[in-house]
Amino acid sequence: MSDERDEHDELALFRQAVADVTPLRQDRVHLRPPRPRPVPRQTLADEARVVEELLTHEIEPEMLETGEELLFARPGVQKRVLRKLRRGQYPPQEELDLHGMTVAVAHQALRAFLMECRHHHLRCVRVIHGKGNRSSNRGPVLKTKVDRWLRQWDDVIAFSSARPVDGGTGAVYVLLRT
Repeated sequence: MSDERDEHDELALFRQAVADVTPLRQDRVHLRPPRPRPVPRQTLADEARVVEELLTHEIEPEMLETGEELLFARPGVQKRVLRKLRRGQYPPQEELDLHGMTVAVAHQALRAFLMECRHHHLRCVRVIHGKGNRSSNRGPVLKTKVDRWLRQWDDVIAFSSARPVDGGTGAVYVLLRT
């Protein structure tokens, strides 16, 4: 009970001390309501297109990447052209089999083959490099070299691992400049 009296006395003293004080008018800043967060329209549209494409196009097993496929296209090559190449829709007009060759011999053979193809105005060829199953722990040697060599050759505008019936990841379809 003593606490209640002390509180009452303190309140009375406070009121007495501020009795002649004039209240201030409102001095707070009126804040605008927060702006809505920006809507990333382009991102949303891109994501919607991806979902639509995934739902409307059939998934082909040979189009799924497992990390072993080789795929390359020079800037300016249309996606449609690359897709047709991956599907094997450009029939190879000639082929080169590099199985069993050393790196040096394979490099010379590939170089001569591509020059011959250019001379005969061939559009699509197949190069069989093998999967490198006998390459111990180093991984496929010729496959890696062929990937690098084809990227360096200006007449090669695109290449892709072949369909399973044409050698799968052990061969590439090569599209040549005409």
